[in-house]
Amino acid sequence: MRWPAEWEPHEAVWIGFPGNPEEWPEQLAEAQLEVAAFANAVGDDGHGERVILVCRNQTDANGARVLVNAAVQIVIEPFGDIWLRDTGPIITRGDHGRTAHVFGFNGWGGKFEMAGDQDIGSRLARSWNLSAHDHDWVLEGGAIDGDGHGLLLTTEQCVLNSNRNTDMTRERVETGLSDALQVSTICWLGNGLMADHTDGHVDNLARFVGVGKVVIPKAHEADDPNSAIFEDAARRAAAEGLEIVRISSVGKYTVDGTIAPASYMNFYIGNNAVAVPQYGAKNDNRAITEIASLFPDRKIVGLSSVALLRGGGSFHCISQQIPIA
Repeated sequence: MRWPAEWEPHEAVWIGFPGNPEEWPEQLAEAQLEVAAFANAVGDDGHGERVILVCRNQTDANGARVLVNAAVQIVIEPFGDIWLRDTGPIITRGDHGRTAHVFGFNGWGGKFEMAGDQDIGSRLARSWNLSAHDHDWVLEGGAIDGDGHGLLLTTEQCVLNSNRNTDMTRERVETGLSDALQVSTICWLGNGLMADHTDGHVDNLARFVGVGKVVIPKAHEADDPNSAIFEDAARRAAAEGLEIVRISSVGKYTVDGTIAPASYMNFYIGNNAVAVPQYGAKNDNRAITEIASLFPDRKIVGLSSVALLRGGGSFHCISQQIPIA
């Protein structure tokens, strides 16, 4: 049994669709357009991977239907918010089929606890007739990244945070990750991006793009608030023997005058396409070119993520892939 890397073939992908105006008091319509564009790009009008757009209710589903291609499937499952990377199941594959691993979820350390988010993972697993394994400790999917061959990236700031699992030491977390996902080596990075309400999810900081190969941003401007964080992550990854590739960071990015965790690392690797967040920042095009060099077998699609960032994330955060059996 192993946890496949994201670039390995998917049977489908779940994507969360925003609809709750209480959670999206600003730019809800814009966020819906960004999610629809993402779903359409990954599905590629039936030529990409199967896309299941998950909506809270029929009203949201009706609104989504007019925004997405006919090939995009829409299902209704109540949830608090759209961040299915964190609340959806993490799926492993083995000789006896696939297993959906459902971890505890406490609203990113008690910050945003919403009805439906605690069991959406189990419900999605059942909807796909997957065997489910419930774990009695808190872990979000955005907090980890794997290369499919036993290596896992995570951050101390998030996974060892006392607001997740008060009684779990680093050793217990490592044992839990090894038992659940069959990883052999865990590369512990330090802090995640500044102002990230997830307490430093790794999918905004560093991502595997090949076996033992990780991409980490590089600051080009003196005022980049995450420059030291990027360099610390690169040093730690190199110390673990990982191959390091550096690409441009977004740089200093603010929303309503406040630093925001904008990151090109929150890309999603689909079967045919890689969706890369774009922010109207000066490094947008540069990041597209740099990421394209990492995935020569896929189409690189740059898509606006300005409204999604206001909600707290981007394309990787709202998606959870279902690897082929």
